[in-house]
Amino acid sequence: MKVAVAEPLGLEHLKIIERPEPRPGPGEVLVRLRAASLNYRDLIAINGGYGSQQKRGDLIPLSDGAGEIVEIGEGVTRWRVGDCVVGCFFASWQGGPPNAQRLAAPLGGAVDGVACEYRVFHEDTILPMPGHLDFVQAATLPCAALTAWVAIIEQNAINPGHAVLTQGSGGVALFAVQIAALVGATVVATSSSAEKLERLRMLGARHTIDYREDQNWGQTAFDLTGDGVDLVIDTGGAQTLSQSFRAVRVGGSVSVIGVLSGAKYALHVPILIAKYIRLQPVIVGSRDQFAAMLKAFERHTVTPVIDRVFPFADLHAALDYLKAGRHFGKVCIAI
Repeated sequence: MKVAVAEPLGLEHLKIIERPEPRPGPGEVLVRLRAASLNYRDLIAINGGYGSQQKRGDLIPLSDGAGEIVEIGEGVTRWRVGDCVVGCFFASWQGGPPNAQRLAAPLGGAVDGVACEYRVFHEDTILPMPGHLDFVQAATLPCAALTAWVAIIEQNAINPGHAVLTQGSGGVALFAVQIAALVGATVVATSSSAEKLERLRMLGARHTIDYREDQNWGQTAFDLTGDGVDLVIDTGGAQTLSQSFRAVRVGGSVSVIGVLSGAKYALHVPILIAKYIRLQPVIVGSRDQFAAMLKAFERHTVTPVIDRVFPFADLHAALDYLKAGRHFGKVCIAI
């Protein structure tokens, strides 16, 4: 089978090679992967940015994949050959609150990912694909969609009457717009061009702000919603948090999800105290949360936004394209 490997670590060392097709053991299934999607964290992992928390070499990257079961291991009863499935981001987190053990095995980091034609999964680490989605669309869900779902639904119980601020047009941001609009919340979305802002409005954003033209977009978002937003989905990190604090209402939440603009930020503690802000990280979610999200997406026919699909042979080009940051939606791989 064809498999992408970073050995040693570093994007410049990533190559596609041939390896024997794996076999499932007891309690496992063999999945013929048909598609994968890229996340910014894949670039970090390939370059060794997670340090001791990831494999230090011979890494098969990418966390998000979808495919069909082609072989069943001994003792597996819940799955059949031909079932279309999507993998869970965390191999060890079935349910309950996060802890060190449950967060210990993210795909494409601490354990090998899905940049391969075939992969063995334990039967508890996959879920059925939503029936209205194809393999490419389903492959966008394990990381970006679930992260947005956990922030909006699981952690903050957003509903009609609430307001949510999103940043940019990457995967998490667009899923956040779709999910917040789905539950009836007011969405304020920021981006960098008139074209992207129009597309965000089409997805469900009520208010849009061009952050290049409006350097004080946090205050603008606060004013648009009267007394601030209930939740900010902060995907920027260092260069967006100060504006996120301006945008949020007293007693509101800022979900810290990404570090696209940098990982280090000089925290201004007084504003956190004065506005009683809850600063809350989100690290994807559990299998139980993923299952709930998939059911909701199927019930409401939520369809992911795909920017571009690359062939597996062009994985390196796809990662370069993601790194450039000009995409609107998910960058995907057809395997």
